[in-house]
Amino acid sequence: MAEDLVKCDFDSPTAIVSINRPEVLNAYNEELLDELYQTLSDVFSDDKAAAVILTAEGNRAFSVGGDIDYLEQLDSDQAKMLSRKGQGLCDLIEQSDPVVIAAVDGYALGGGMEITLACDLRLASTRSRFGQPEVKLGIIPAFGGTQRLPRLIGDAEAKELLYTGDIIDAALAYELGLINKVVTPRTLLKEAKELALEITNRSTKAVKLIKIAINKKYTEAEKTGYEYESEAFAECFKTEEHRVRIREIKKIIKEDN
Repeated sequence: MAEDLVKCDFDSPTAIVSINRPEVLNAYNEELLDELYQTLSDVFSDDKAAAVILTAEGNRAFSVGGDIDYLEQLDSDQAKMLSRKGQGLCDLIEQSDPVVIAAVDGYALGGGMEITLACDLRLASTRSRFGQPEVKLGIIPAFGGTQRLPRLIGDAEAKELLYTGDIIDAALAYELGLINKVVTPRTLLKEAKELALEITNRSTKAVKLIKIAINKKYTEAEKTGYEYESEAFAECFKTEEHRVRIREIKKIIKEDN
């Protein structure tokens, strides 16, 4: 029997949900996204869950984004469906009742980074790296990153990261306001649990209402942006450019190995 792509360890009032595909640096495919959505839905609907720590197995990556073999095969319609699926997952995280803390160790790239952007708080180890390198593949972020990243770090800094596809280290990510705290790899999960405990010791109802109030400012205004993002992502798959760029990246990876 295949191992679960997502693990869940629930010790009320905090659940730890882990992406479990470390052999490919926790890259997502459709199956992983579906399983992550279902697992989080189940946890979020449990009245005993007041906080969720979202992390990943292995110490090399939270997630490097889409499996490039998977992305290479998509056509325009499939790309739009993928974008909607990813946006739905990120909306689920952002709009959930429990506080969601991303605990990032290693690379958080592309859709992997976009998932962390939907979390309420982000802790990262010193060896973490963040980036939206989609432009290097001839595509764009598709899980809401074009909307959430500028919200977090401002338009100018977000545009630079999105236009260049550059990958930044944890220190710069903290300086930009992308993450809340940088910790050692050894203490990452411990720090995330302590933060979750501190929050869950407060009024759960009050924290929930604060989260709703903060997000209310953005949810309605960003709907049009999300719709355009999905359309634009699909547009990128109407030519062969993304496949050419993906093959170039795969060649580089193969040579490095």
